Amino acid sequence: MTTGPANEIHGLSHIGITVSDMDASLRFYRDGLGLEVYIDRIADHDYLREVTAVPSSNVRIVYLRIPGSRVPVELLEHRGIERVPARTRPCDPGSVHFGLQVPDIDAFHERLVSLGYRSRSGHPVDITAGPFDGARTCFFTDPDGFLVELQQPPASRPDAFLS
Repeated sequence: MTTGPANEIHGLSHIGITVSDMDASLRFYRDGLGLEVYIDRIADHDYLREVTAVPSSNVRIVYLRIPGSRVPVELLEHRGIERVPARTRPCDPGSVHFGLQVPDIDAFHERLVSLGYRSRSGHPVDITAGPFDGARTCFFTDPDGFLVELQQPPASRPDAFLS
């Protein structure tokens, strides 16, 4: 259904992340963050090779639901082709991350650390200035180095990050 001009963006459809090892990534996204897998398939279609200009033999594609969001995370593991890991710091151009709002950042931090992951700061950090003053945040990296930010809103503004 079109509600505006043809050249108008109508929303965000998904967040795509290329991974080196789907099972390792699922331990982070599904087991660590608690995202629900709702599609897990092997795709061997010419249109995928054409649109990405990557001659993979096939791609394992997993879609995960983010609670409270209609925007899923799509994990892609290209197979049968040489792959080179991308490593960036949060300050490097081209670095990407997404943020997830959580009700108890300490509990999430503890769970991820218990599974062997480390946050960049080593602990949740209090936001002490700006529009999100009173919130808490921390960054984790997935098994391939992709950044995921956890954000706990201030008690006085529980939807601070969602508006």
